[in-house]
Amino acid sequence: MRKPLLALTFLITLACIVYSCQNAGQLQQDVYYVNGRDLYIRHCQNCHGANGEGLALLAPPLTDTASIKENKSKIACFIKNGISDTTMIIAGKKYDSRMPDFNFANIDIAQLVVYVTNSFGNKQGMYSPEQVAKDLKNCQ
Repeated sequence: MRKPLLALTFLITLACIVYSCQNAGQLQQDVYYVNGRDLYIRHCQNCHGANGEGLALLAPPLTDTASIKENKSKIACFIKNGISDTTMIIAGKKYDSRMPDFNFANIDIAQLVVYVTNSFGNKQGMYSPEQVAKDLKNCQ
């Protein structure tokens, strides 16, 4: 009885040590990712799908990693201002439907972008509220 308890205690301690060895940047990205996932589920999943697969020709997929990478600096603009008169070609398909605007704070936009750009096959790292502010200044 005592050996299994000792082994369990050792494994929990080891897991805590490994987790605490992550650098501060990775921990921040992990927090942004989790918060972004919650925002995505509440505000984006109905159209873009649980797995980022999109909705026919109404909402583009978020699984096209090349398109997400190419448009990363525009994603904050799309979230903040919505999309109305823009045609996009994603994964060889034409999308010209509308996306509503979301009046999110820069921190929320950053967290949502971290989730989208690090999910569905995407691996693009951290995106800060400062980067959101910079990218929002360049919206067209």
